[in-house]
Amino acid sequence: MISAIHPIPAFTDNYICATSEADSRQVCVVDLGDEQPAVEYLESNDRQLSSILITHQHTGGIQALTKRYFWRVAGPRSSRVKEIREFKPEGDSTPLFGQSLFIIETPCHTLYHIAYCAEDENQIDSIIFCGDTFLATDCSWLFAGLAKITHESLGEAPILLTKTRACCIHEYTMANFQFATVADAENDALIERIELEKTKRVIKQPTLFSNIELELAKNLLSLQ
Repeated sequence: MISAIHPIPAFTDNYICATSEADSRQVCVVDLGDEQPAVEYLESNDRQLSSILITHQHTGGIQALTKRYFWRVAGPRSSRVKEIREFKPEGDSTPLFGQSLFIIETPCHTLYHIAYCAEDENQIDSIIFCGDTFLATDCSWLFAGLAKITHESLGEAPILLTKTRACCIHEYTMANFQFATVADAENDALIERIELEKTKRVIKQPTLFSNIELELAKNLLSLQ
């Protein structure tokens, strides 16, 4: 079972999700955009790479990393990502540390974009690796579709348990607040969250990860 998810900073505002289970050196990385931060994390923590999960074309580090470690790469169907060996369509699943992650197709940021979800009936260990489908307080850039398609993709989120951890991969949160406070200026929960996230960024902590309950309460993901 997944016991820890560590956001590895990459580029200027990306994260790579390093997931692991208790009492194991095995790590699965999600959305590997750059191999060097992942290698540094693995080596400095004496960990071994077991698998790579891809939500979309954040794949710049795959080729180099798979030359160094045993590799299993799962992701959406796309001829642009030749390293993917396990193609995952809507409704499929993939194993990870004894859990089964089910697949939701969430196109629009890119044509081929999926999310990996693990639900726990006690709501403690429910997770969605959502890539760029939605971020903290926003949805991502629409590169491959209309806003209507993104709305439909986001519509999958409320079916998840509210305590589900949302593992997105961009540190856009403070910039997103600038729009959110104009669009929803009287949202007290939003204002409270802004102060909390400011404190984190001052000491260079990530504002991620979020959760479905937080996003429903404190931004426009409610889709009401």
